[in-house]
Amino acid sequence: MTAAPDYALRFLGVGNANAVELGSSSVVIERDGAPLLLVDCGQEALTAYLAHYGEPPHAVFITHTHMDHVAGMERLFVRLYFDAARRGRCRLYVPAALVPWLQQRVADYPGVLAEGGVNYWDAFRLIPHRRGFWHAGLWFDVFAVRHHAPDTAFGLALRGSLVYTGDTRPIPETLARFTDDSTLVAHDCALVGNPSHSGIDDLEREYPRALLDRVVLYHYASATDGDTLRARGYRVARPGDRFALAPPRTPGGDVA
Repeated sequence: MTAAPDYALRFLGVGNANAVELGSSSVVIERDGAPLLLVDCGQEALTAYLAHYGEPPHAVFITHTHMDHVAGMERLFVRLYFDAARRGRCRLYVPAALVPWLQQRVADYPGVLAEGGVNYWDAFRLIPHRRGFWHAGLWFDVFAVRHHAPDTAFGLALRGSLVYTGDTRPIPETLARFTDDSTLVAHDCALVGNPSHSGIDDLEREYPRALLDRVVLYHYASATDGDTLRARGYRVARPGDRFALAPPRTPGGDVA
């Protein structure tokens, strides 16, 4: 009998846009120790990915197009395009509402290569989606979050296993839909919230204790702030941390 796969979540970086020493907020979903999906590709995130895995990602999901989450995409284009074996093979899963913004912020520079004759998207296999997508035999739910402006930021869920909120204010109704007792919730959180991000007081006000016990916090401002959040009794991710995940369930309810 074949053993069930081992799933885990590895944090490449955990900081907000100003916390360069903590790395760009980004994670990798791993299966049996191998990278399955990179979530976000900020400048420091791509560096951390290459340092840990030794090769560029095979698949990337983008939560939103603030530069601390996509600034590595130009470097990734160059790395993939000039590797004939990888060119056009990296799956780039982008919520359909974000495609125009990614085009505008990353892909629309005139003459992507000085030599000419190249489109930015030649390096990728772009897969737009709305409700979610299939990848490596798993269904990933995608949902809108509350960050900056409507329909500009999205989170990701593997049923029974993981919810990664991306940058967001509290979303209690959404998490009630996509989580159960086995779900790890990686949640945006700082000491003090603002109109685009959650603060710890926001989470304590909006979420039940049972959910907070399953939360891992990231996207904070400094190592000192992380220690303060830990002192309040929370799990707080550090760069390089790896958390075990329960096996995901397929849409039909089976364990993958």
